[in-house]
Amino acid sequence: MKLMRYGDAGHEVPAVLTADVDGRERVLDLSPVTRDIDRGFWEAGGLRLVRDALDRGLRELPVSGVRVGAPVARPGKVVCIGLNYRDHAEETGAAIPARPVVFMKDPGTVVGPYDTVPIPRGSTKTDWEVELAVVIGRRTRYLASPDTALEYVAGYAISNDVSEREFQLEYSSQWDLGKSCEGFNPLGPVLVPADDVPDPQSLGLRLRVDGVQRQHGHTKQMIFDVAHVIWYLSQYMVLEPGDVINTGTPAGVALGLPDAPYLRPGQVVELEIDGLGSQRQTFTAAREATA
Repeated sequence: MKLMRYGDAGHEVPAVLTADVDGRERVLDLSPVTRDIDRGFWEAGGLRLVRDALDRGLRELPVSGVRVGAPVARPGKVVCIGLNYRDHAEETGAAIPARPVVFMKDPGTVVGPYDTVPIPRGSTKTDWEVELAVVIGRRTRYLASPDTALEYVAGYAISNDVSEREFQLEYSSQWDLGKSCEGFNPLGPVLVPADDVPDPQSLGLRLRVDGVQRQHGHTKQMIFDVAHVIWYLSQYMVLEPGDVINTGTPAGVALGLPDAPYLRPGQVVELEIDGLGSQRQTFTAAREATA
C-alpha cells in the first residue's frame, strides 16, 4: 500500500493506494480513519489503523482530474543534508564533508508533486535537485547508534529540493535563503511505508529537464547513508513524527554544469525514484502578491 492525499491545497483528503489481485489500482478514502496524514496520524499508529480499515473495507475515491497533494500534511520541520553524494560535491568544487552538512527548509515550501513552481522574483539561478525524502514515524532523540535508526522511519518519498543558487550562496552565509522560496519542495506523489522499502540504499534516482536527462544517481553513492543521517541528527535535535529529511542529491544540477542552464518559466522538470513513483513540475514566473 501507498499513502496519498488528494484535493485542493489546504483541503486534501487522506487516501491509500492499493492494488487488487488482478493488478488494478484503487484509491481508497482514509477519512474514516484519520483527519489527515500528519503527526497525529503517526502518533496514533497510523499504518496499523490503515491495515485494519482495509480489512473492513473502505470507499473508493474518484480521483480523475483531482489534484494530488504532498503525501504528508505540512511537516513540523524539513531537515536537509547538503553535499551528501561525492559526485555532487566534486561537481560544485566543494570538499567532501567529514560530517553531514545540515540546513533547514521552511516547511511551507512543501507542495504537491505536480504543482507549478514559481521562479522567485529576481531569480537567475533556480536549480533542481532530485532527492530521497525520509518521513519520521516516531519521536527520535539521542539514538545510541545508526543500527536502530531505520526503525524510526515511517516511509519514503520523492523530493525536489529546488534551490536558488544566487540567494543561497551569494546573498547570505546561510543556505536557507535560497532553499525556502515559495513552492521549493514538491513532495510525493506517494509515501511508501518503510516496510516496503527493505533497503533505502538500493534506489536509483533520475531527473530530466524538458526531456533531457540531467541527473542519474543511486542512493548507494551517499556519503552518509540514511541510517547514519537519522542517528546524527538525533544527537542535535528531536525528530518528531511527520518530520521530513531530504537526504541529498547526486551530480547533474545546474550549479555543476559548465553552461549553467538554470530554470526559466515554461520549463518542465520530471523526477523519479525506483519504487516511489514520479513527479512533474512546470516552472512559472512568480506572480505579484495579492491581499
